[in-house]
Amino acid sequence: MAQQPTAGGLLLVLAVLLPFAGMLAGLMSGGRRGQRLAWLTIVCGIGIVLAIAYRLLVSGAALRYPLGGWPPPLGVMLRADGLSVCMLLVVAVVVGAVAIYANGDFTTPAGARETRGPLAFWLLLLAVWGALNLVFVSGDVFTLYVALELLTFAGVPLVSLDGRAETLQAALRYLLFALIGSMSYLLGVFLLYGAYGTLDIAMLAGHIRAEPITWAAVALMTAGMLAKTALFPMHLWLPPAHAGAPAAASALLSALVIKGSWFVIVRLWVDVFAGVVNGSFAQLLAGLGAAAIVFGNVVALRQIRLKLLIAYSTVAQIGYLFLFFPLAVQHDGSRAVTGGLLQAISHASAKAAMFLAAGLIYATLGHDRIADLRGAARSLPMTVTAFALAGATLIGLPPSGGFLAKWLLISAALETGQWWWALVMLLGGLLTSIYVFMVVVRAMEPAAPDWSPKKQVPRYQQIVVLALAICSFLLGLAVFLPVDVAQIGRSTLPLAGAP
Repeated sequence: MAQQPTAGGLLLVLAVLLPFAGMLAGLMSGGRRGQRLAWLTIVCGIGIVLAIAYRLLVSGAALRYPLGGWPPPLGVMLRADGLSVCMLLVVAVVVGAVAIYANGDFTTPAGARETRGPLAFWLLLLAVWGALNLVFVSGDVFTLYVALELLTFAGVPLVSLDGRAETLQAALRYLLFALIGSMSYLLGVFLLYGAYGTLDIAMLAGHIRAEPITWAAVALMTAGMLAKTALFPMHLWLPPAHAGAPAAASALLSALVIKGSWFVIVRLWVDVFAGVVNGSFAQLLAGLGAAAIVFGNVVALRQIRLKLLIAYSTVAQIGYLFLFFPLAVQHDGSRAVTGGLLQAISHASAKAAMFLAAGLIYATLGHDRIADLRGAARSLPMTVTAFALAGATLIGLPPSGGFLAKWLLISAALETGQWWWALVMLLGGLLTSIYVFMVVVRAMEPAAPDWSPKKQVPRYQQIVVLALAICSFLLGLAVFLPVDVAQIGRSTLPLAGAP
């Protein structure tokens, strides 16, 4: 097994350390300087992620870096394959877009007194980014636990930035679910170390055996991550968390934070437990995903507030992320893995655009009641267009990323004889189209003659929301790429179902 650092491996360390270094520098500098330092960190961080992607494409192999020069099992190896780099890229794009949007909501004007909210937001934004990067490049299951804890303690305060009682209650509920999930995951880590004497993902993949202690570890670690991901029926913390959080915070939570724990499940099932999990385990996981799709979409249709509609839509869209597991455990599950990854990327950009659009609509109308959205399209044409394009991605209309993801998953389902998951995806798309159409039609209704906007939102905020939505809508063009980026560097780890 290769243990030496690869060219560009040090970039993985920088991708993790830079956001945290920027956060600490901002904390010591204060509000106005903190925002400028955050922006400097974001620009440099995006450059580092692009450099990592370039190195991966040039080498065609995973990037590696042993921390402190100590290889596993004594040391910790950072690794980045195609799955990792794709997630690093989409997180960098969404973080950059949310940062541009947040300049309108979390800026301290010159001469004004500094408040807690703006500084806290910029620091937490960097903390979320650094924690997610650590999740994506971690090479052992305990480092994944550390990264998830950092992500939890960065994500929870985003829910309660305004300090109101209801948002504090929602944050505490989120924290409770997250901590229960962490403890469950950590128990599984203990079992693995006791059984195999290593926590390195690549080493575990070569030594794992189908035995009771391994099955117990699978169950504990998966259940813990399901609580953090808010998969039905462990979704109870997610809608209240979104209801009172600022639009930029909701975009981070829905588009990015929940992807961290989902990515951990992918790493465990596809790379560590590939030879252990069987069809029954995977069918159960996908069954929960199917229930989430139906439940989330039906409840979304009954909401009277736009932000809650989008929150329950997130509950439904999380379900799609788990439909690929029974498809990936079949022989040569690379198509299903790529489809699942593309679904996660499409959801991240589309759902971020939706929450940011909801924030602009609320600021302009003074409310987000769906029945009273008339006039929104006239005042915010780019924003409503962005909402429609993001909705088209969630529905799965071509040429969106959602369309390509569902095409790959449906093809894999039909090829493996699991046609019922294809029906679930088609039903979910139909239900999603109903509430997206409902919102867009209401927004396009003419306003009352004497109506005027409550606030004129900055044009750059509308542009960045539209840009995010366009990105999600055009992701389907990835089908023309000459190589399946998601599978680069994955030949050293067994794919699920591989003999």
